[in-house]
Amino acid sequence: MNKRDTMSKASARHILVDTEEQCLTLKQQIVAGEDFTVIAQAHSNCPSKAQGGALGSFGRGQMVPEFDEVVFTAPLNEVQGPVKTQFGYHLLEVTARDD
Repeated sequence: MNKRDTMSKASARHILVDTEEQCLTLKQQIVAGEDFTVIAQAHSNCPSKAQGGALGSFGRGQMVPEFDEVVFTAPLNEVQGPVKTQFGYHLLEVTARDD
């Protein structure tokens, strides 16, 4: 890991659900214009749902590898997923990143 990797920070929000099917359904709703925050508050299994799925700022390596990979490579402000982790299926959106 080089110095740049350890200095990278990102902010993201996510929605965590149990099934890939549910994840895809919610993604379609967001792409069709539904508000990410409202969907997160109504459907996410993560305590972050109280903040509309917002995870705040975090460094590379602080999240599970599958999540990290997307957060530090995906375009900003575009819904990504489903991303499968040990916790379930995520939709995520990178809201800021310091590369």
